[in-house]
Amino acid sequence: MSNSNFPKMLDYEKLKQQFGEQKPNQTDQQNHIAYQQADDTTSLDSPSDDETHDTPKPQGLTGTRLRSYAFAVLTRREYSKADLIEKLITYAQDRDEVIGLVEELAQNNYQSDQRVAEMTVRSQMRKGKGPNRIKLALRSKQLDKALVQEDLAEIDWYAQAYQLKVKKYGTEVAKDPKIKAKQIRFLQYRGFEMDAILKAISKKEID
Repeated sequence: MSNSNFPKMLDYEKLKQQFGEQKPNQTDQQNHIAYQQADDTTSLDSPSDDETHDTPKPQGLTGTRLRSYAFAVLTRREYSKADLIEKLITYAQDRDEVIGLVEELAQNNYQSDQRVAEMTVRSQMRKGKGPNRIKLALRSKQLDKALVQEDLAEIDWYAQAYQLKVKKYGTEVAKDPKIKAKQIRFLQYRGFEMDAILKAISKKEID
């Protein structure tokens, strides 16, 4: 996956210009700061809002305040369209307004399912996950796996499975059926296909 697929982080000032947001007054500035402090979005794997209860959340947002909150959310991390809609609806007054706003953000590439899908693949691979677990992760974010179908097809899953097997069990090829079964279960749990698993556990160091 080329880094060219991932543009620079969103520029909040450009976002405001794009949507014609007026210069906020003191109250709006305070609200915006509260939104940012309330938002727990440090990474793709950050806890959801439902997992944090200490900080009050904005409620009944509409118009400029809803846009400001959406901007604050997107400048801190990437969201799939479905996740962003659900997040904003939690604090918005009008569901239809949220859907329209998210569609507008997507059309202007401020929100991108493509970026989120590619980032999900890379994140899962860093964790040693195979194609089946990656597809589950995409499905959980309501992302179409077709967005990264070519990227998934280009990955050497056999090499990925072998590296994981070596890290966990070493380079020695097990002869004991029980040990082999244990290695197979481990790699299956990580989401690898059986053909890649069998090659990985049978590979000799000199191969």
